[in-house]
Formats: sequence, structure tokens, C-alpha cells
Amino acid sequence: MPPSHDPRPAGWRVGADIGGTFTDVIALGPAGEVVPMKVPSTPPDYGAGVVTATTAVLSSAGAQPEAVVAMLHGTTVATNAILSMSGVRTAVVTTRGFRDVLEIGRLRRPVLYDLSWSKPEPLARRRNRYELGQRIMADGRLDPPASEDEVRTLAARLRADGIEAVAVCLLNSYVRPDEERRVAELLRAELPGVYVTASVDVSPQPHEFERTSTATVNAYVGPAVHGYLTRLEAGLRAEKVSAPLLVMQSSGGLLDAASVAQRPVQIIESGPAAGVTAVQKLAQLMGLSTVVAFDMGGTTAKASLIEHGEPFVSADYEVGGGMNGARGLSSGAGYPVRAPSIDIAEVGSGGGSIISVDAAGALHVGPASAGSRPGPACYGQGGELPTLTDANVTLGYLSPRALAGGRVAIHPNLAAKALSPVAEQLGDDVPGTARGAYQVAVSNMTTAVKAVTSERGRDPREATMVAFGGAGPLYAAALARELGISTVIVPVYPGLFSSLGLLVADTERHELTPYRPEFAEVSALAAEFARLSAKVSVELGSDAVVDRLLDMRYRGQRFELRIRVPDGDLTDDLLAETRARFHAEHKRTYGRAGTDELVELVNLRVRGRLLTSVSIEDVLSLPVVVGGEPTTRECRFAEAVPTPVVGRSDLGTEPVEGPMVIEDMDATTLVPPGARVHRDRFNNIVITWGAS
Repeated sequence: MPPSHDPRPAGWRVGADIGGTFTDVIALGPAGEVVPMKVPSTPPDYGAGVVTATTAVLSSAGAQPEAVVAMLHGTTVATNAILSMSGVRTAVVTTRGFRDVLEIGRLRRPVLYDLSWSKPEPLARRRNRYELGQRIMADGRLDPPASEDEVRTLAARLRADGIEAVAVCLLNSYVRPDEERRVAELLRAELPGVYVTASVDVSPQPHEFERTSTATVNAYVGPAVHGYLTRLEAGLRAEKVSAPLLVMQSSGGLLDAASVAQRPVQIIESGPAAGVTAVQKLAQLMGLSTVVAFDMGGTTAKASLIEHGEPFVSADYEVGGGMNGARGLSSGAGYPVRAPSIDIAEVGSGGGSIISVDAAGALHVGPASAGSRPGPACYGQGGELPTLTDANVTLGYLSPRALAGGRVAIHPNLAAKALSPVAEQLGDDVPGTARGAYQVAVSNMTTAVKAVTSERGRDPREATMVAFGGAGPLYAAALARELGISTVIVPVYPGLFSSLGLLVADTERHELTPYRPEFAEVSALAAEFARLSAKVSVELGSDAVVDRLLDMRYRGQRFELRIRVPDGDLTDDLLAETRARFHAEHKRTYGRAGTDELVELVNLRVRGRLLTSVSIEDVLSLPVVVGGEPTTRECRFAEAVPTPVVGRSDLGTEPVEGPMVIEDMDATTLVPPGARVHRDRFNNIVITWGAS
């Protein structure tokens, strides 16, 4: 890897990640000091929790706010706006005859045999979708161009209808982007204060439905993201934290807040991407070739695959459709988004997931969640519904006294009380019900891991699992055994690992051009790559590392694979090597490969990265021990077993037999009977199965 772009900054870097239950902050000092902080999230004003946690962590570190040189943030504000349908009143402006493209969509169903299923309602209602008489032909000709008078008349209608955001999505605009941008600029001039998005500025690609959907999502969440970031920056400045605010993108790189406000569609998967980035850096440090990143928090469990130090980055995905692992013919539950995103599969199983019994007597876990308010019953904050956290307290896996470094008191009697009605419905005792819920959750989570491994042609048994999140280390060993994974790694600060990922992430920008016939000439293709590379280099600086990528497919296919172009001057031989890489990846993913004559190029991409000066090794020091001497408490597995309860620092380098409970400030790791555990030179907890 090329050297980083700058020396270690003489100041504090603060990474803040918002979860559904907790807000996690880690501060890294100029001398390598690592100070963690975990506080309850503060919905609906999540930014207030970030400001509070930031000032608290700086106070704990004895650092002045003015000493912060980088404020790094992972947020769920864009996702929440869609999941809660709380975005603004959004309009779509399109070419006459294409008003209904959002409703026509694609013939895709996430479930084939559920007759009660219906497609999600478009984010822009039909009455808020408007047409213009202009037309961009497939070859880029205007027949006719947009009339300025017609656009101004339309702006008056939008104003009268109370529209707060507009997505401009003209037919074939990807071959004539200047025309669409002209319409967007006219609307901005006529509608001050209205958020206007041109589809070519967020997804300049073919496929009218996906481009329109992406632009509509961008417009729908744009004002919410802009307002959130504005308030957050103001709150930080009020506390004298004036460092630049960088936000994690779905692709795993940081981007300045001003650019994010223009393209909020790039941060839909902001929080989950930060955790995968941390696992990526750890995998590179340890030389792990295949890694499953497993992240379980208070609301959801997520999985992602990292191969040879790089995560899979999808060209498109869906948001708002429940599990984010739908692919191909099973997609259609959410809103398509065409923006680079780490391929993350998600299920609604987290520490706050509610346990229930259906009419047929089957036990279910999630997807409904108790969230942070009121939270699990055992928190004593008014929650009465049973959750996975309540089950874990009842089973003895979690401390019966307090969590999060003592910040959250635990009431085991309230956990048992909440679980009792479920136990009565099942005809079981409370511990048996809790154990059943634990096993159901494990079964649910195998779906997410399989979505990024076996469904991609990868064998999960060949991978190492890295588990993090507040609840991930509690379930990782059982999940790994279910999938045949032999090694689980729990890194330091597992409950704050996404915040740690923010500290070690690179700044990143992406540019794209759809493939055009003139690019059949290698010289023209090379010139376009050079133009895109120069653009990201100007935005990031001359020290940026630039990667070239091609979206490729076989003739007749609908979906493409993203292939990295080898370094060096673009020649026929280099393109032949790129096609060979595509054939190999296609065979690995789908089980077959075609010939060069069938290969089609779809998009040219460049990714520019400004490499951070911080290595993940800088933050892997052993956390300060919190608590007293090792103890023992009864844990329920197949039967009740007296189980040692220790701290991470109590583990040695030689493997010892489970069962064991290992408590950190921010998470608890469960080592079940039959497993072995030790601490490696990076202070990771390493759980293995079988003989030593």
C-alpha cells in the first residue's frame, strides 16, 4: 500500500457513530491515547447525543475542544428518514410520457407466494410527478430542448403545491447531462430554499427506473441530512469543536459534510460501512485472506465479506425493504439506489429485538425493536416487552448488575417478568424460553452471513469471522459453529468498533462515466479514465491514490460485476487482463464463464483515496481494566453451568477451554462449551473450535 498522505496530526481525532440504542465515540490523542465513550442515543435529535458524547470523551481525556483536528461521523439519519417515511414532500420532474416510471419499476418480488405483499409506495406521489415537453434522444439530440418559459411555469406550480424537494430525471439525460443540469439550475433559481437534485449528478447511468429512484431518494432525504449536519456542526462549534466534519459514505470512505449534503444518497449505509472498514483494516494488518464481518447492535445484525483485504462494493442496492441482502429476482422490497455501497446483508435481530409467539405457537425474534427508549425491560426505563437482551441477562450471559461501563443498570427481575408471558405461551420455563430465543436469533443471523458468502459462490467455512457491535461477541461463536467457521476474532473495543473504523478510514471520492461507442478505441477509453482520475485528484489533492474500475457483464445480462483495472498504461494487453479477471470472477460467483466476444463494458469508474495517517494498530492497545477480580456465575447452555467471568486482560496467549464470559466495557464475549479461547498479540479475543 502507498504511504499515507500526511504525518500524524498534532491533535485529537474523534470518531462518533450513532446506533439505534447507543451512540459510540472514540477519541485518539496525538500521543496514541485511546479514550472510549458509550452513551444512550437521543432520538429524535441524534446529533445532540453526538455533541454530548464528544464533550464527555474530551473531558475524560483531559483534552480541550480546540485540540480536535478531525471530527469523523457515521450516521443513520438518511436511512431513518426512509424507514420512518419522514422525508419532505418530494416532486419528480421528467420527460412527458415517463411520469409513472417509479410505479412501473421492475418485475421483482422479494417473496413469490405472499399474495398480501404490495410494492412500496413511491417516495414522490403521482400528483407530485410533473412532465416537461422536452426530449433527449438516445443519440443525445434535443427534440425539442426544454423551454425556459415552460420550466418557469412548472416552478410556479411546484411552489403552489408546497414542494420541498425536486428530483429532475429526464429521459436519456446520461448522454446529455448538460440539458438536465440546465433544467435543475432554472428550478433552483425559481425555487429558493427548495432542495433540487439532478439525476446525472447522483447516478449518471442508463436504466431509467434505477436512475429516477436514486435521484428521488436523494431529494427525499436531502433536506433532513442537510438540516442534521448543519445543526450538528453548529452544536459542535458551540462547544468549541471547530474541526472539519467528515462523514462515512456507504462505500467505506469519508467525505466532507458539504459534499454529503449535496449527495446524501451516498451515506445511506454510513454506520454499517464504518464497522466493515475497521474489519478491513484489521484483516490487512493480520494478513487474513477471507473474513466475514459480523456486526450486531441493538436493532439489527449485519454481515459483510472481505477478500484479500477488500470488501465487496455493490453498484446498487435497496433501502427501506427490511433485510438489505435481497438480490436479483428476490429484490423489490425497497427503493433502488445506484451509488457505491459496501455489500452488507442485514436482518432485524439485535439486542433490543422483541421476542414473541405467533398464532401457531412459533417463537420469533424481531424485527420489531425496543430501541433505546424505553429499551429492554431489564434496563428499568419502562420497557415491558421481552427482548434478546432480557434473554441474555436471564441466561447469565450478561452482567446482572450493569452494562456500558456501569452507565446502564440491569434489573434481572424485570427481565424474567417480561419473559414470563412468552414462557407461559410456550409451556416452558423462563430460562428455557430465553435459550430458545437465543437459538432462534442465531438461526436468523445465518441468513445474513449466507447472503454474502454462499450466495456469492463463497464457502463460509473458508473464512474467519470478526465479530463486533454491542451484541455481536455474544452470538458470534454459536453463529460460527452453525456455519462451520472455525475461528472467531473479537477485536478490542468491539462495541465501539464502528467508531474505531471512522478513525482509520480514508477520505474517498468516486466518479463515473457510462460506456459510449467511441470508447471502443483504447486511446479514447484511456483519455476518459485520465479525465476522471484528474477530477478526483483535484478534489482530493495530488497525493490521492486513484483506482480504475470497469463495470462488466456478458451480452444479454441485466447485472454487472465491478472489476479493477490493473495498474499501468491502458493498452490492449491490459484490457485483455481485465477481461480475464472478469471471466474468473463471474465463474466464481455464478459457476460459469463466457468468452471475450460476449463481454460488454457498462460503466467506467475511478475511486480516489486520500490515505489516512492512522493505522489500526495504533488503536489496538489493551483497554483499561474496568471491574474487579474474575468471578463465576451460572450460565445456561444445554444445561446450567458454573462459568468463569473474566476481563480481556485476564486472558493468556495459550488457549483454554470454555465455557467463559469475557467482559469489556462496551461488550460481552461468550465462549460456549467445546470452544477454546486465547488473546493474540493484537489483543484480540480468539475463539476456535476443535483440537488446539
